[in-house]
Amino acid sequence: MNFPLISSLFAIIFTQFIKYPIAKYFRNSNTNIDIVTSTGGMPSSHSAATSSLITALILQYGFSSPYVAIATVFGIIVMFDSMGVRRQSGEQGLVLDQIAKQHLEENPNHSIGDYDYDKYKAMVIKKYLGHKPSEVIVGIMTGIMVAFFLNRIFRFFIEMQ
Repeated sequence: MNFPLISSLFAIIFTQFIKYPIAKYFRNSNTNIDIVTSTGGMPSSHSAATSSLITALILQYGFSSPYVAIATVFGIIVMFDSMGVRRQSGEQGLVLDQIAKQHLEENPNHSIGDYDYDKYKAMVIKKYLGHKPSEVIVGIMTGIMVAFFLNRIFRFFIEMQ
């Protein structure tokens, strides 16, 4: 059984599902359930997946394993990308969205390219793209906890055999 893979995938699923209650109760009571399938938000599932993978590899192969080195470099790139390029793209998308909406509302007979207001609303990107540093940190902690939790479960079932 591939414990690092299972741990990483479980971290993604778990983190995506806890985004809704976190957003609903700590951020905004009007939160939509769509946050579960969107990118961005608290906590970062990208960070949870990579940190869970790294932790699982450490538990399975030891800290000096080349697998840990590869996963760590990969994880750092993913986390920095989610805070950098993807976050900035999301912020720029929000600004462009506001400008386009304002233009279309002030000029209902005009369009933006081939898009009228209804077509434009249907194509707008989701608002959650990147992550704040706090979302990445909580994602890292979540991924580590998932790996340790699953490691205990795996060891329990192995000992039972």
